Amino acid sequence: MAETTTKPDAKPVSKPKEKKALSASPTTARLKAQYNEILRAELVKELGLKSISEAPKLTKIVVNIGLGKAKDDKKLMEIANNTIAKITGQKPVERISRMSIATFKLREGNKIGTMVTLRDDRMYEFMDRVINIVLPRLRDFHGVSNKSFDGQGNYSLGFTDQSVFPELSFEETSTPHGLQVNFVIESKDKEHAKALLEKFGMPFMKEGK
Repeated sequence: MAETTTKPDAKPVSKPKEKKALSASPTTARLKAQYNEILRAELVKELGLKSISEAPKLTKIVVNIGLGKAKDDKKLMEIANNTIAKITGQKPVERISRMSIATFKLREGNKIGTMVTLRDDRMYEFMDRVINIVLPRLRDFHGVSNKSFDGQGNYSLGFTDQSVFPELSFEETSTPHGLQVNFVIESKDKEHAKALLEKFGMPFMKEGK
């Protein structure tokens, strides 16, 4: 390590302050620790909020696969359940139709999809993988859309097929299907929600593209 040099009669050059180390234990999600110890305070300051309680907060992530016209395909349901279980580490819940809709040839009791709701550490761990592993694997990727927020600030991210998730083997991606990832955010508006996701590293597409 090089020593700090000084000129005669000059004050010694001070060493740069070390960044505060996160106090997360091995069982605490990395992004959760970042939010609690660093990002939340930064958001309060940058958004001009009055207190920590007003900072935007990720409350849950819902991963959903809808079967659409393939609702009667038992094999596809098995594939969809396997996909969600593998990429989230949580057992999915099959969605059942509560009513009959003749137009869509849908009967009450039909299985129409499968989903999981992630919270706390598992939620943060999944988001970490999506942002830093999954999205960079997309071909010709230029960022996620800025227009996928709803009126409450929740963000929806869609994938056309499951092959970008490294947890799945080649055989498990041979029957492609799409999936939806919904980030449920407690925030004042979508601008605050976007600021939160940007702090986590969500790569939004540059304006104008």
